[in-house]
Amino acid sequence: MASQVYRPEGSRHHVVIVGAGFGGVNAAKELADADVDITLINNTNHHLFPPLLYQVATGLMSSGEITGDVRQMFSNQQNVRVVRGTVETVDVKAKTVTSVEGGKESTFSYDSLIVAAGAGQSYFGNDHFAEFAPGLKTLDHAFEIRARLIAAFERAELAETPEERDRQLTFVIVGAGPTGVELAGQVAEMAHRAFTSGRYSFSTEQAKIYLLDGAPQVLPPFGKRLGKKAQRELEKAGVTVILNAMVTNVDAESVTYKDMKSEQETTISTPTKIWSAGVAASPLGKQVADQLGVEADRAGKVAVNADLSVGDDPNVFIVGDMMSRDRLPGVAQVAIQSGAYVGKIIKEQVEHDVAPESRDPFEYFDKGSMAIINRFNAVVKMGKVEITGFIGWLMWLGVHLSFLTGTRNRLVAATEWTTNAFSRARHNLAVTEGQLEVSELDNEK
Repeated sequence: MASQVYRPEGSRHHVVIVGAGFGGVNAAKELADADVDITLINNTNHHLFPPLLYQVATGLMSSGEITGDVRQMFSNQQNVRVVRGTVETVDVKAKTVTSVEGGKESTFSYDSLIVAAGAGQSYFGNDHFAEFAPGLKTLDHAFEIRARLIAAFERAELAETPEERDRQLTFVIVGAGPTGVELAGQVAEMAHRAFTSGRYSFSTEQAKIYLLDGAPQVLPPFGKRLGKKAQRELEKAGVTVILNAMVTNVDAESVTYKDMKSEQETTISTPTKIWSAGVAASPLGKQVADQLGVEADRAGKVAVNADLSVGDDPNVFIVGDMMSRDRLPGVAQVAIQSGAYVGKIIKEQVEHDVAPESRDPFEYFDKGSMAIINRFNAVVKMGKVEITGFIGWLMWLGVHLSFLTGTRNRLVAATEWTTNAFSRARHNLAVTEGQLEVSELDNEK
């Protein structure tokens, strides 16, 4: 039976926003004082700051510090209704979206639609790798990776031979973008610093951390100089960086990669693999693109117009990681700026009757890129300005604190980072029995 179509009472312009990431949240905030009703649909109850997921995975931060309750975020914005659900269908002809929650379908009509559902991990056609090498896009991923990391050290404690202990203490991270670099740096810090104070009966410093990437350098968007700097610092920290390496197989026991120059294949024996090598836009993007006769690329990103609308429909917009335009990077600032921009032009349309053809085009302002390598060490690129080391680390701290939701989260994060900078202790390493059991089952496959 078809679900009843929901629409707010009254005749105000109704904006449906799919996704409470940076794009969706900033679009809704831009419309705070607009004469519109907003329905914000999200598949979880929280807004997430994905760039810090690796810190949850490695015990530096708790999940609460990088999330914000979506309902609480909009509790004082009277024109927003928050709905929990996974949007499965968009019908641009009927101007409706249908979400599912707890097996129940809900359908919402819209006057303007903003699709900001983000992106997931891509395994480049090898989705079976995900069973053995989780990505890092959600809190569930972070919890799973934390469990796998802790389980590896616990299995090493019980290893009966040096060879088995060596295997358990081998970690492979695929993908040398910011997430992979930051994750590799923190796994190295766990093994070579945080866990060296008698936590285990063996020396955790014997752990081997590998970072693989098919590109000729780490952090390609940062340029050669910063890429080489990051690689040197990772290697100093005990990470083995292997470039021009195409992963050809991942299973329960190992990772196999091919050297793209020599064509030689190498297998690394390890139960603990993490994937950070690619992204795939939400399939909602392609669904919208197909209906409006526009293209989506291999990663599912949709070609959008100058005003971020799709095809010939001026009231359907795609923002953030789901859009393809001017080769914009998949970073938080693109989502923030594109979401706010679309909110602004909808407000102008509703309140000042600005026609679609009169809209100013979206212009992205690049505020720079940064990646932390380890304690007191980061790389920052802001236009032609390149900053490394301690100053870069301080800049990284300041920028990331500003992105966190709520004063409490900022204060707690600042305290955690200060403590971790001068102490070996990590206070967020709790793993449940169920998580450890799942990790053990994966190890036995």
